[in-house]
Amino acid sequence: MHPASQHIETLAVHAGMEGVSESGSHVPVIDLSTTNPLPGVEAGGDSYENLATGGVLGSGDSAVYQRLWQPGVARFENALSALEGAEGTVAYSTGMAALSATLMATVAAGKPHIIALRPLYGGTDHVLDTGLLGTQVTWATVDGVADAIQANTGLVILESPANPTLELVDIRAVVAAAGSVPVLVDNTFATPVLQRPIELGATLVLHSATKYLGGHGDVMGGTVSGPDEWMVRLRQVRALTGGLLNPFAAYLLHRGLRTLPVRVRAQQEIAGEVARRLVGHPALARVLYPGLPGQDPQGLIGTQASGAGSLIALDLVGGYESARRFTEACKLITHAVSLGGIDSLVQHPASLTHRPVEASARPAAGVVRLSIGLEHADDLTADILQALDAV
Repeated sequence: MHPASQHIETLAVHAGMEGVSESGSHVPVIDLSTTNPLPGVEAGGDSYENLATGGVLGSGDSAVYQRLWQPGVARFENALSALEGAEGTVAYSTGMAALSATLMATVAAGKPHIIALRPLYGGTDHVLDTGLLGTQVTWATVDGVADAIQANTGLVILESPANPTLELVDIRAVVAAAGSVPVLVDNTFATPVLQRPIELGATLVLHSATKYLGGHGDVMGGTVSGPDEWMVRLRQVRALTGGLLNPFAAYLLHRGLRTLPVRVRAQQEIAGEVARRLVGHPALARVLYPGLPGQDPQGLIGTQASGAGSLIALDLVGGYESARRFTEACKLITHAVSLGGIDSLVQHPASLTHRPVEASARPAAGVVRLSIGLEHADDLTADILQALDAV
């Protein structure tokens, strides 16, 4: 493990790379084995029981089966743990698989009641609102968290910046209100480059690794980072339900981590420039970006997060019809779901990712969300302005 005192740029490059040079390679080898030789009947059985109940691979143990343990996945997990300052990480096939495993572990512990703060990613909101995984949800504000706690409350869930309108949530305040109830922070938008929720008191950190951690729009994954006790439970859920991350995806995600600080900061700089240029445009009721004046009233940038990130939301005058025309008029910026990649994307949350969300909590019909990539700010602004002209 690397010392916590190392800068995140150094950790991003070197964490999870232990033993690679000693193996005679400069980059991790992709091991595609689905099964592994067993040292003997009794030893093999012991290895299986250990891994199937959430243990980690010990010296001399067999990895048994890819669903139970995979070396490339473990490398990626160790690397992200270092970046988040967590005791451990468990990786899954998608962000929703990671969330689902966390909810299942909470329900299995006899704590099915969840307190959640809107807005959240539409998939998170939907799975909580349906109760599909046996949870019961109370929707609360920061000020209402303490009063919402019940004897069977297992988790408080929040996202900051929030999807899709980028409100900032005071993580320390939520942790204080939650008391002994674990707090899970979806850190997908901020990444550990800009925000480290565990240092702010959160118990668990969730990522859709498909987004910034991968960074190139070519790999899916999800992670939960936190204390060892939770990691044991989450590995057991993964082993029993099969939501594992595949070896090649783990390789790509680990590779993505190594450039994460450079990409996130560059994209943030471009997003800030684009947002500033759009303020005051007559077709826009609001430009929503936490780095703009007046949009961080609690002063959380600089105290909770080190930057505003690279997501922008635009609230168009004229509501849905204006948002539709704008989205379909973008040329350089691709109309597509997801975010955090090197190319810019635009989508209309109310009719797409947040369509299943309860109507009263759904984003306004005039809101579009932009994920800013690594294109030049001049070119992105020009595309946005021509699309606004079409409106």
